[in-house]
Amino acid sequence: MRKIIHIDMDAFYASVEQRDRPELRGRPVVVGGDPAGRGVVAAASYEARRFGIHSAMPAARAARACPEAVFLRPRFDAYRAASRQIHDIFRRYTDLVEPLSLDEAYLDVTDTDACHGSATLMAREIKAAILETTGLVASAGISYNKFLAKLASDVDKPDGLYVIDPTAAQAFIDQLPVGDFHGVGPATERRMHRHGIKTGRDLRRQALHQLVDWFGKAGQHYHQIARGIDERPVVSQRVRKSLGHETTFGTDLRHREEVETVLPPLARQVAAELAGRELCARTVTLKVKYADFAQITRRRTFDRPLSSADELLRALGPLLDATEIGQRPVRLLGIICSSLETRRAPLLGELDLDWPGEGI
Repeated sequence: MRKIIHIDMDAFYASVEQRDRPELRGRPVVVGGDPAGRGVVAAASYEARRFGIHSAMPAARAARACPEAVFLRPRFDAYRAASRQIHDIFRRYTDLVEPLSLDEAYLDVTDTDACHGSATLMAREIKAAILETTGLVASAGISYNKFLAKLASDVDKPDGLYVIDPTAAQAFIDQLPVGDFHGVGPATERRMHRHGIKTGRDLRRQALHQLVDWFGKAGQHYHQIARGIDERPVVSQRVRKSLGHETTFGTDLRHREEVETVLPPLARQVAAELAGRELCARTVTLKVKYADFAQITRRRTFDRPLSSADELLRALGPLLDATEIGQRPVRLLGIICSSLETRRAPLLGELDLDWPGEGI
């Protein structure tokens, strides 16, 4: 039977800020956009969460919920640096590490001899090493599959460590509200409630054909996890399909010239992430959300890979032409790179795009 550890850092972005600025410790800290504009919450300290503040909440609403909260812009360089230290600790125990984000990962320690093979002791050592090395607190969940390990890491947050062993798994699942199942979002939870499914026990009582009828292919997944079945392996090298950045404007942009002013810094952000991951991209997508919330994308795929900000900007020119920018106010812009591949050298200067002009 497999031994899976799920490590989840507690309030990661906000905790890094409190670590680096001791005067913020014990205070409600919100990392995200400007509360005076249209920003959203990226992370909230536990002090802020007591006021009902959570990720994806509009920053303006968070400020109303907790007027004394300290709002900070994200510092992704600091978060990435801490994440690298944390992942270095993971690899002391196993090469089977599957990152889910900067602050979260699965570890398969089935064949690890450390701590006499005890996943629980390994998780305890990992948490202690993270605290000693980074000054940050992690929670850990341990079980025989990914689904249960992830559930376990949420049980005693913050600074939690919880084990779901095979003999206790079904009882744990049966009592769990379906809204706490990872992969069951608010809309699916409401649909399940309409069918009388409110707990794991209710879900387990449903026939497979009935769940598939109600939820399509996802029904088979729900049927399995209600029984503690999850055969997904820990994948140490996940192929990233895309990366990008977007920004929401405090005031709608009404003129193309305004858009052409804000795109270069956005392109530089994307190019920096490509460089940091040693990637390049063959497909560039422009994402536009108009003031009425209508959203469109325009994309183009190239024969040769792109990586620099200048190359991205040249690619975006014709994509801009295919939108109604300048005719309709713009609320949000995003640049997404996909068809990613490992960067090879030399790369600069190779691109010869087939349209005239110097770009935007």
